[in-house]
Amino acid sequence: MSFEPSYIKLYKSGELKERVERAEKILNPCKCCPRNCLTNRTENELGVCLSGYLPIISSFTPHFGEEPVLSGSNGAGNIFFGNCNLKCVFCQNHEISQNWKVESEKEVSFEKLADIMIELQKKGCHNIGLVSPTHFSAQILKSIYIAIENGLHLPIIYNTNGYDSVEMLKLFHGIIDIYLPDFKYGNDEYAKKYSKVNDYFEKSKLAIKEMYIQVGSELIYEGNVVVKGLIIRHLVLPNDLAESENVFKYIAEELSPNIHLSVMSQYYPTFMSKVDILIDRTIRESEYDRILRLLDKYNLDNGWTQEIESFEAYRPDFNVNREKPFSF
Repeated sequence: MSFEPSYIKLYKSGELKERVERAEKILNPCKCCPRNCLTNRTENELGVCLSGYLPIISSFTPHFGEEPVLSGSNGAGNIFFGNCNLKCVFCQNHEISQNWKVESEKEVSFEKLADIMIELQKKGCHNIGLVSPTHFSAQILKSIYIAIENGLHLPIIYNTNGYDSVEMLKLFHGIIDIYLPDFKYGNDEYAKKYSKVNDYFEKSKLAIKEMYIQVGSELIYEGNVVVKGLIIRHLVLPNDLAESENVFKYIAEELSPNIHLSVMSQYYPTFMSKVDILIDRTIRESEYDRILRLLDKYNLDNGWTQEIESFEAYRPDFNVNREKPFSF
């Protein structure tokens, strides 16, 4: 691989070590995400994410279900972190994101997390994908430092729900090569109802803008695989509960219409979706067609869409197979 991640330069200069130390301080009191729970994570006090000091690894595997430019031929080296700072009633990964009593038993040391990164690199993965990293962002920085000492040289993907702290993201500047945020809602009211957070739209706008400032709208490739850039994911919800137009309008008018979007039709009712009839069904073809027309309206031409039947394919099962939860 000729591409050299910029974190190598930060490591050699000593800047990365300073970032690790600054990130550690954000854990006491904890402000690693916009919830600002202000608990002492270094002493294992739990906030909304129900996570203590050590990172929780639910699963890690070469993953072939990401966007083709990320999975490539050898897979993305995905590391799935347990627990979450959101509480989505329709979470497709709910076995690991909202099952904290089970997941708390999967804590690992910083050294072990670094070893996992190296193991995925040895398996030939194109990148290291940090899936749901927000609530362990400070811990991840420490493990990245250790992994670099052990030879890590792959691009790193920050695969997040979008509810991130700008302060923490600034510490990742030059360390994260590829940002892959969800942009779930264009409406704080729906976010509160279905993800139990008061200010998702406002905070995610700030977070994704910071990601855009760091890496811009251009995707940089090595071969057929992206090694640097920003891809924004948007999951279409039934009955326009995501208020997708507000999301697209912000991206096109406040960031750039050249940004690559991954617009997903894979929603299916799971977990606690039955709490509300409006969200307790898959999306209709007419609903997805409307979303595609909105992309045209805002000249958002770059990216990927899914077939309307895709909800049949994207059903992870972390209970049956932790090593290959996406065995579809």
